[in-house]
Amino acid sequence: MALAIRLSRGGAKKRPYYRIVVADSRMPRDGRFIEKVGTYNPTLPKDHDERLRMDLDKIKDWMAKGAQPTDRVTRFLENAGVMDKKTRNNPNKAKPSKKTLERQEEKRQKEEERKEAEAAAKEESEA
Repeated sequence: MALAIRLSRGGAKKRPYYRIVVADSRMPRDGRFIEKVGTYNPTLPKDHDERLRMDLDKIKDWMAKGAQPTDRVTRFLENAGVMDKKTRNNPNKAKPSKKTLERQEEKRQKEEERKEAEAAAKEESEA
């Protein structure tokens, strides 16, 4: 059985609340789980104590048994000092989209035309 330590969503619409659970990876996100090992409430301020609660001993035990944390839970564990920080590299994240590049090019062309028009007007006024 492949175990995952992941988030299970609860709460009302537009008011998320997550449980950190150990579950079979084949079960649905909000479905059956084996054990609840923490909670995460993203609506609270980042410095609030109740925003993230984890039972680190239980999580370590489950990881020793082969449970794999998801990306988000891995980040929580890295911040808690349980796991080593991974260097992440997503070079495409910083690249602007095609539409943005087109807008920037149009803006640059308009700026050049405006400067040329100003220079021409300045030359005419001097002559």
